[in-house]
Amino acid sequence: MEDQAEWEQRRATVSAEVHGWRLDKALAHLVPEFSRSYLQQLLEQGAITLNGALNVKAAHKVGIGDVLLVQMRPTEQSQAFRPETMALDIVYEDAHILVVNKPVGLVVHPAAGHWSGTLLNGLLGRDAVAAQLPRAGIVHRLDKNTSGLMVVARTRMAMDALTRAIAAREVGRKYLALAWGRWEPGATRCIEAAIGRDPRNRLRMAVVDLALHAGKSARTDVQALASDGRTTLLRCTLHTGRTHQIRVHLAFIGHPLVSDGLYGGASAGGLERQALHAYSLALVHPATGEGMAWQSPLPQDMSDALDHWGMHYNEA
Repeated sequence: MEDQAEWEQRRATVSAEVHGWRLDKALAHLVPEFSRSYLQQLLEQGAITLNGALNVKAAHKVGIGDVLLVQMRPTEQSQAFRPETMALDIVYEDAHILVVNKPVGLVVHPAAGHWSGTLLNGLLGRDAVAAQLPRAGIVHRLDKNTSGLMVVARTRMAMDALTRAIAAREVGRKYLALAWGRWEPGATRCIEAAIGRDPRNRLRMAVVDLALHAGKSARTDVQALASDGRTTLLRCTLHTGRTHQIRVHLAFIGHPLVSDGLYGGASAGGLERQALHAYSLALVHPATGEGMAWQSPLPQDMSDALDHWGMHYNEA
């Protein structure tokens, strides 16, 4: 842990100019070299006192003569891009790319609430080269509770080439999903519907009308592999890579994923996360031009759920 004695202390006295201001606004004025969001984080960490008192609310109105003491701590966000030792399931690796099998629960990139313990931190921890690349070479993402294969670049050339290939829809990504409702085994469906932020719930994505809301075109091809009449095992092929694309598209057509509470899928079969696994990845190697493909076996929780419903998945 960093020595607290090395943390800089800032002292400021509230002047008549800022008398009656909210504490967070007054701080931003009195310590202008730091962002308001950074000062807000310090306030939440208890690193700021008002007349010696801790746990002061951001909305508290300051008065002339009040004394603010600010302890300039590093925030979680400022330390997010740090290497961490982490066991990663590496499926393939060479000088240009690596393919990782991401487990359920692993966040891919630091964000609010997950400033450490992410795949990015693990990549930085295993390979010093990763620090030289934007996002440690990450070119696409999986949701925290979606498992499966991801390709990561190890050189800038590979990163640029993979980014172009994904944008040109030249990287093959297939998923296995357990969805509610019956499909006739072998039945297929192409879902083409634009996706954007849900205008009624900003925490979700939704199918949107591009004439009315911001969004991007999206296409998912779906094939039913097995069904017990209540649930169906689906193979989903992405042609675009929108946030929550498979989850949104299947919910849109009335077949939400099992245990996907965010999009209306009831929990069942012992699954504690949305039943989605990125099982197949295919691409042209950015350096050699060789066509390459990998598959990841169905994780245990989804395999157990199939057994629960008496369905069978043939990996071949």
